[in-house]
Amino acid sequence: MRARLARREDLGLTRAEFWVLARLSTPAKIQGFLDALPANFEIGGQTCLSVREVLRRRRAHCIEGAMLAACALWVHGEPPLLMDLRAERDYDHVVVLFRRNGHWGAISKTNPPVLRWRDPVYRTLRELAMSYLHEYANDRAQKTLRSYSRPFDLRRLDPRIWVTNGKNCWTWARRSTRYATIDS
Repeated sequence: MRARLARREDLGLTRAEFWVLARLSTPAKIQGFLDALPANFEIGGQTCLSVREVLRRRRAHCIEGAMLAACALWVHGEPPLLMDLRAERDYDHVVVLFRRNGHWGAISKTNPPVLRWRDPVYRTLRELAMSYLHEYANDRAQKTLRSYSRPFDLRRLDPRIWVTNGKNCWTWARRSTRYATIDS
């Protein structure tokens, strides 16, 4: 596992890029930053932009925003943990996990505000995932959330893959991970 605190040199970021992440010193500030970013509608094809590319292009969709949020948490000494919410007949959604006083919360980038922020009040990851169940519906108003991943710690990956990569980061994002069903 990599160091608890991410330094600028370890991440390969410029001073200006690192400064943006250093300013985002709380989960609420990170969420505010993501909320202010325009959505990446992927005109020209699917993307999975790195943290650097999100900062440069000033747009993001959920996994791109999740990587930026996770990196900001890591800069402040918190683990960069992602959780994938897997859906049926709908899009998956990726959130960033954080803990306060032993309870889980989530940071998220998405167009519908109901799939964003979760206060750190959930005792388990299952409880947190379940908090998205009622709002997670497709265009036909069908409940689509089916499972959630175990936390994926981005410190397992070289930052050149997800922080400074100039190309799409789909390679790591498509890794298989363990999932638990909502009803288990």
